[in-house]
Amino acid sequence: MSRRVPSYRAPLALVLGATLTAPLALTAPAAAATGQYTVTAVKFTVRAGDRTCTVDADLYRPAGVDRAHPAPAVLATNGFGGSKSDGSTNVVGEAFAQRGYVSLVYSGLGFGRSGCLISLDDPTIDGAAASRLIDFLGGKRAADDGTRADFVTLDAPGDPRVGMVGGSYGGAVQLATAAVDRRLDALVPLITWNDLAYSLDPNNAAGSPAVPGAFKWQWANGFYLIGEGQPLLEPNLDPSRINSMACLHFVTKACDTVRTLNSGRYPAKETAELLAYARSVSPVSYLHRVKAPTLLVQGQADSLFNLNEATATYKTLKAQGTPTKMIWQSWGHSGGLTDPASGELNLGQGNLETSYVGRRILTWFDRYLHRNHVDTGPAFAYYRDWITDPDHTYATADRLPALNRTLYLSGDGKLVDNRRKVTRGSRTYTNWLVPTSHSESSLAGLIGLPDPAPYDTRGTYLGWTSEPLARTTDVVGAPRATLKVVSPKAERTQHSGDAADKLVLFAKLYDVAPDGTRTLVHRLVAPVRVPDVTRSFTVTLPGIVHRYEKGHRLRFVIAASDDAYFGNRGIKPVTVVSTPQDTGVIQLPVLG
Repeated sequence: MSRRVPSYRAPLALVLGATLTAPLALTAPAAAATGQYTVTAVKFTVRAGDRTCTVDADLYRPAGVDRAHPAPAVLATNGFGGSKSDGSTNVVGEAFAQRGYVSLVYSGLGFGRSGCLISLDDPTIDGAAASRLIDFLGGKRAADDGTRADFVTLDAPGDPRVGMVGGSYGGAVQLATAAVDRRLDALVPLITWNDLAYSLDPNNAAGSPAVPGAFKWQWANGFYLIGEGQPLLEPNLDPSRINSMACLHFVTKACDTVRTLNSGRYPAKETAELLAYARSVSPVSYLHRVKAPTLLVQGQADSLFNLNEATATYKTLKAQGTPTKMIWQSWGHSGGLTDPASGELNLGQGNLETSYVGRRILTWFDRYLHRNHVDTGPAFAYYRDWITDPDHTYATADRLPALNRTLYLSGDGKLVDNRRKVTRGSRTYTNWLVPTSHSESSLAGLIGLPDPAPYDTRGTYLGWTSEPLARTTDVVGAPRATLKVVSPKAERTQHSGDAADKLVLFAKLYDVAPDGTRTLVHRLVAPVRVPDVTRSFTVTLPGIVHRYEKGHRLRFVIAASDDAYFGNRGIKPVTVVSTPQDTGVIQLPVLG
C-alpha cells in the first residue's frame, strides 16, 4: 500500500494511547522528495519472560529504500492503554517514513493485538521483546510470514542503525531495551519515569529509600483499571494475555503491588517486596547498562512523572559518560497534552521544525542515526511560561541551577531571609480522619473534568509567608526543605513494624499575589513519610520553572493530608518549633 502524506499531516504522536494521548508533530522537510512509503502489517512470535507471544507491528518502508539504498530505522510503541493502530501511535511510522526512515511501530505487550501480560516495561520482558524486533531490523530474523527488512543501514552484520522515540510507557521501554541490547543508537524518551516506587508511592524525604511514601492512589488505580480492562477494550482470546481471575491482564507482581498499596498497610516483608519489584522494572535499577545517546524530554505540568524523575535519570547517565541532554517542556500528563502552549509542539499545527523541542529531536536523530556532525544543542533547556514571544520561551544552560537562596521558618509564621530575623515560637496542626487539603484531581485534565483550586483546611496545616519580593525571582529546579517536627503520637507508633504508622505530611510552595490569590505551581506537592520523627529530615520538592513577580510573596506550607494520596493512619498532631539557632530552612534554585 502506498500513500502520500500531506505536509501538515505527518505527526509523531505519543504518550498514553487511547484516552490518554499527547501529540508530537512532524512535518516533511524539503529533503523528503516524495513522502511516499509502503506499510506492511507484520507479526513476530517472541519469547518474553516465561511466555511466548505474538507482537503485532507495522513496517513502514520509504520509497526508494532497498538493499542498495538502505536507511536508518526508528522503532516505537504505544503509551499505556494504546496500540499500534491508535491515532497517537501509527502516525509515528508515517512521520519517519516520510522523512526517509524505515519505521517499525508495534503494539506493546498486552496492548492492541500483541500478546503476553502487561509487565510495566520490565527489561527482561518488554525490553527482550523489543530486542527481537531489532533482530528483524538487523536482518537476523524474519517476521512470522517471512517478511524481511534487508534495507536498513547496518553498522555490523545484524546490527541495524536504529533509534527509539515515544512518551510515558513508550518512553521507559526505550531505556529498558537499551539496557538489554547495545545495538540501539539513539533514544528520545518523553515524560517517563525513573523509579516507579517514587512515581506511585513517593517519599520525598532524602536518604530513606527503604521507607515507603504516600500512595498516589488516583493515578495508580486509573492505570490499573485501564490495564485490567484491556480484554474488554480490545477483545482477544490469546491465552498469553490472560493471567488469572485474581490478576487478569498484568503480571502477578504488578497486581500484588497495587493491592498492597491499596490496603493502606506497609508490613515489612510485603513492603520490601513491593519496593524491590517497582524498582526492578524502573530505569533506576538498570541505567548503568544504558549506553545509547539519550535526549530526555520531561513535562513541567506533570504530577505523575515530575521533573525530578528526568533529573535523576539525567544525572545518572551523565555521571557514567552516556551522551545525555535534557529538556523541560511545558506539557506533561497533568496539562497541555492536547492543547500545548503557543510555540510548543502541537499536532494541529504540525510544527516540529518550527518548535524548539521539535528541532532538538530532529537534530538528535540526524546526529546519531545519520551520523551527521551537527550540534545537538545545550545540555539543559527549560520552557518559561512568562515569556510571551513563542520564539524565545526556552532558556538554555550547560548545567542544572544550584540551590543558592536560603529562607528560614520563623515562629510567627514568617519566611525570613536571615536567621537573626527568626522569632522564637511554636505552632501546631492536627490531621483529620479524612483528607482536608486538595492539590489536584489527578485524572481531571485528561478526561475533561473541572478541578477545584488547591486549598488547605484551617487547623490542618502550617504556612510561612515571605515579605513581598523586592525584585522578580525566577526559580528553576527542585527546592529543598530541612525540617524538624514534634509529634509524640507519631513517635509512639513509628516502630510498630508497619511503616503506615509513621507520620505523613505534604510540603508545597505557593506564589501569593498582592491581592491574596494563591498559585500552587502546576499543583505539585511533595508527600513525605517521615523516617524518624525524632530527627530532622530533608524534603526535595518537585522541580519547577516559575517566575515570582516583584511584590509577590513565597508561601511554604506543610499540610496533614492531600486527597490525591493516602495519608496518616490515626490522628497525629504535629508541632513545629522555631528558634534563631534551630529552625527549618528552605533552599531555592534562583537564577541570577
